[in-house]
Amino acid sequence: MTTESPRWFKSSYSNNGGDCVEVAANLAGSLGVIPVRDSKNPHGPVLDVRADAFTSFVTGVKAGDFSTL
Repeated sequence: MTTESPRWFKSSYSNNGGDCVEVAANLAGSLGVIPVRDSKNPHGPVLDVRADAFTSFVTGVKAGDFSTL
């Protein structure tokens, strides 16, 4: 068990627009998950995404795999 606390951060692309998610990547090594939450509701629910799945998602976003065109 880890006593590590999540260190939340938002993307630099968020521009403080309010419609953002925050992630705590510091738990990937110790727990194997990336917690994700709504930045507007920091005390609300947290979705724990497996680190490998999150990495695949970010890779897909960077590659443009989720285009809305």
